[in-house]
Amino acid sequence: MGSQAGHRIRPLDAVLAGVLAALAAVLAVEDVVSLDDAVRVDSRSWWQVPLFVAAVLPVLRWRRSLVGVVVACTALMAVHVLLFGHTVRCGAGLPLAFVLAFLPGTAYPRWPQRLTALGGSVVLAAVVLVQDTAAGPEILPVVVLLQAALFGIGLVVAQRAAMARELRRRNADLRVLRDERAALEVGDDRARLSLRLEALLDQRLALLAAAADGGRTAADPAALQAVLVGIEEDSRRTLHEMRELVGRLRGGDVALAPAPSVAHLDALLAQHGSSRLQVGGDPRVLPASVELSAYRIVEHLVPVLADGPGAPVGVAVTFTYTALEILVAGSVPRGSDLRTAVARARERAVLHAGSLDLKVTRGRARVLAHLPVLGEA
Repeated sequence: MGSQAGHRIRPLDAVLAGVLAALAAVLAVEDVVSLDDAVRVDSRSWWQVPLFVAAVLPVLRWRRSLVGVVVACTALMAVHVLLFGHTVRCGAGLPLAFVLAFLPGTAYPRWPQRLTALGGSVVLAAVVLVQDTAAGPEILPVVVLLQAALFGIGLVVAQRAAMARELRRRNADLRVLRDERAALEVGDDRARLSLRLEALLDQRLALLAAAADGGRTAADPAALQAVLVGIEEDSRRTLHEMRELVGRLRGGDVALAPAPSVAHLDALLAQHGSSRLQVGGDPRVLPASVELSAYRIVEHLVPVLADGPGAPVGVAVTFTYTALEILVAGSVPRGSDLRTAVARARERAVLHAGSLDLKVTRGRARVLAHLPVLGEA
């Protein structure tokens, strides 16, 4: 398949053959209709027109076999000479011979094939001139020199084309090496970040353990409260740094993305058709961990309570003085894994000493989560 594609007639080949065929046709017609007795024309037959045109058309297939093209052109030109004798052939025959002298350098990589094709083009030039009434065989040495020069130019062109192909190949190899090197550098960076994350976890867990041990022995409620506040602040700082490191490990701008919160529930529900969010109470900013858990609870429940793509799910978030309540209600599709989703959501609620209740009635589920919070964040 690839070799057939390489042997297809290209537009430039068609243009070249068309120009040569046009020259041959014009010269042959002129020989037939010319009344100039100063130019010897042995035959006025119109058959010489198609035969002369046919002698140049094989050049269309030079990419398949240049030697075969040279042989075909020479044979047809010889038949033309034998049938019609003296006539003007150099106007189209010599350009054809020059083209066939130029092409061996680009068509063949080996010298025997190149020289064979070049020799064939010289024979073609001799056949063209042997009974040519406009030029004659006397100019054959000059024609051969021109053919040798064109052959050399073809070699130079072929060499430059080969160098260009090699340059493109090396550029492609360099791009591959560059990409591989970049991938290795990214891998090294991620390995260093992984070690940094591990060290951060060890350090912060040790600090949290020490703070917890100190809280056990604290008798003063104020001191205990200070310990708990310190643990909370250190936990938030640890979570923030972990998110930043994990984002860098993932690549891109993930590290810059904020933690999901109640404010992001609208965007989450927009992915589920006509689902809408209702907010009640006194909305305010809550601790980041509480807002993240509220988001995760809704994220776990909404997909399993949507009865088909685009089915609405009701979500209501109520801010009270001491708690954040999340109500999620919707249909329970057959085959949905409601139990697993509720278990994951309940884990989030228990994380904050909260609760989660599930009621299923006539194919509809109603989940109410209760997350205790302080009156002011």
